[in-house]
Amino acid sequence: MEKNLTVIGIVQEGITIGLKNIASILGAVVLWALTIWIPYINVGTTIAIVSMPVALSKGNVMSPLEIFDPKYRKYMGEFFVTFGLMQLAIIPATLFMIIPGMVLTLAWSQAIFLVLDKGENPSEAISKSNEMTDGYKWTIFGGIFLIYLALIVVVYIFSLIHAILALIAVLALMPAFLGAFAHIYKVLSAETPVAPVVE
Repeated sequence: MEKNLTVIGIVQEGITIGLKNIASILGAVVLWALTIWIPYINVGTTIAIVSMPVALSKGNVMSPLEIFDPKYRKYMGEFFVTFGLMQLAIIPATLFMIIPGMVLTLAWSQAIFLVLDKGENPSEAISKSNEMTDGYKWTIFGGIFLIYLALIVVVYIFSLIHAILALIAVLALMPAFLGAFAHIYKVLSAETPVAPVVE
C-alpha cells in the first residue's frame, strides 16, 4: 500500500496551511491569551485552539472569534477525560528513558481530534488514534521535528539581529505546526474512516 503521509508532505503542507491561515491562527491565539483568565470561557477557548487542526484539515479558515463559540464547551468532559487518560500512561512511560512516552504521544496524537471532530468516546478515540498512526509514527515524528528544527534555526538567526525579530519569527512559524497537525489528521482520518456522529 502506498503511504500518503510523508515527512516532506507534512513539512510542505504544514507550511502551506499555516501561511494560508496565519492571520486567523494568530488572531485566535491572541484572543485566547487575552481571555485565558476568564473561568469557564477559558475552557471553551482552549478546546477551540486545540481543535483548530480539525477545522484546518477540512480546508476551513477559522475566524478568530469562533473560539468563543459555545459548541467547544460541549465536549468539555470528554476533552478532559481523554487528556487525563493519555497523561496517566504517557507520564509513567516517559520515565522509562523518554522514548516509550514519545511513542505513546505519537500513537495517541489524534485522540483529542477524534473526540472533538467525530464524537468518539475517550477510550475509543485513544484506540482509534493508535490504529490510525500505526506505521506512521516515524513519519509524524520526522515531519514535526523538521518544522521544530526550522523554527529553532530561524529564531536563532533572527535573535542575533534583534529579540523582536525573533518573536516575529516564532509567530510566523508557529502556524506551520497547526498546519502540520491538520495535514496529518486529514490524511490519517481519510485512510482510517471513522463513523460519523449520529445526533
